[in-house]
Amino acid sequence: MIDFNPGAPPSIEFDKGPPIGIARHFAAVPPIAPEHRDLFWYDWGPVFYRGRLNGTAKVLGIASDPGPTERLVGRTLVGDAGQRVQGFLTKLGLTTSYALVNAFPLAVHPSKVSKALPLLKDSDQLAWRNRFYDLITDSRLEAIIAFGGNAQAALRLWDSAPEVPTFEIPHPSAHNGADLAARWAAAIPAARAAVTPDPGGDQTGPNYGGGITEADYAHIPHADLPYGQPIWIGDDRWGRTDSPRHNNTLERAAGDPDHTMTWQAPRS
Repeated sequence: MIDFNPGAPPSIEFDKGPPIGIARHFAAVPPIAPEHRDLFWYDWGPVFYRGRLNGTAKVLGIASDPGPTERLVGRTLVGDAGQRVQGFLTKLGLTTSYALVNAFPLAVHPSKVSKALPLLKDSDQLAWRNRFYDLITDSRLEAIIAFGGNAQAALRLWDSAPEVPTFEIPHPSAHNGADLAARWAAAIPAARAAVTPDPGGDQTGPNYGGGITEADYAHIPHADLPYGQPIWIGDDRWGRTDSPRHNNTLERAAGDPDHTMTWQAPRS
């Protein structure tokens, strides 16, 4: 179902982890108060980023929260939603010059988003998050993209945000695919105008059509992932073409979603 050699060595391209100053900031993430922990997949811990943290990002993408695949890999926006975001970045001509972060470093229970949203204003969480965004952006930033309501709320609370074009568009996992494609398509022309393509990047490809198709996905670059990941991590096209279709290789178990996940590998 997927062309790979399970005995092949890992890619020599991999993310070596955050710079020491960023790592110290990650270690200082404020805890969630005990009375609010049931709003989150708390026991799985935080996932902070994917991409460049050294100030070279031309685009800062803010999303909502990490899911099961992100928790396994330790990088955000790696699963189905992340591969849609990677497709969006590809349409902007970006291959490396981006940083992807979250509003909440912990994953929120979907049914409890409205209760969790006010925590974005918690003074400790707000100060930590804004400092994080400040640390990884500088004058090279050309645009900010906020995917979904949580991210857009976090962006509005970032009082030191750089004065660059900002785009507020639906989260990649939005259920209405036609609306998602239409609103992402509407953002592409202005986003292309704001962002300088990376070497080897291409802004001349097709925009979105009437829905999200396989052509709108892009695999996650190995340079965004930690060393030693299976080579098919970040490329779930095999699942999207499987029968029955499944958009992610990792899912929370229905019987104990707070503590158990099931991971499925492709058949060679």
